[in-house]
Amino acid sequence: MTRIAETVEANTVSRISEGTTVKGQINCGSDIRVDGFVEGRLYSEGRVVVGENASINGTVLCNDLDLWGSVTGEIFVRNLLSLKGTSSVEGDIHVRKLQVEMGASVNGTCKMISEEDFDANLSEPSSVPTQAE
Repeated sequence: MTRIAETVEANTVSRISEGTTVKGQINCGSDIRVDGFVEGRLYSEGRVVVGENASINGTVLCNDLDLWGSVTGEIFVRNLLSLKGTSSVEGDIHVRKLQVEMGASVNGTCKMISEEDFDANLSEPSSVPTQAE
């Protein structure tokens, strides 16, 4: 059986490096990796990866989320949320598919949603991504 590898070009993945703090709203049209600290709202049309020493204090909206670090706030995932063994969530999770490794910590509620539910959250005024002016 031939396996087709998915490739991601380096220039299509945004990155917040360790030691970096971002406050405000982030709108990303592609994948993003967070190894630093984000305070505010993070919206990605792709995959969000939160590294082991990273943390987000705010709302995360994305297609897929791989969480090794911590999130304090609401999480909305259109497809798959993967909580790794070192992850910590303090807040409510709204997700279509959930994968949890032993050792992950969740203090909040988890609601299974449809893609339509996810899209409805994007249409709420507080959740709509805004274009930079």
